[in-house]
Amino acid sequence: MAFLLLGVILLGLKWAGVEPVASLAWGWVLAPFGAAVLWWWWADWSGYTSRKAMQREQARKAARQARARDALRPPTSRS
Repeated sequence: MAFLLLGVILLGLKWAGVEPVASLAWGWVLAPFGAAVLWWWWADWSGYTSRKAMQREQARKAARQARARDALRPPTSRS
């Protein structure tokens, strides 16, 4: 996502004519988009995306179980 954001920023600066980005070659300005594509390809190929999704699901499950355990505990009496 960072590569994509960087690419959009550089593209906007290039079109707006802001220096020093305006003097860069188009290859440098568009390179972050290529890096984003490579990152997404690698993340899917290596299983990184799936592992992160499973970690998020496990965290949600643990939080849900903790809330259920807390709901089952008897309230503490205050004197």
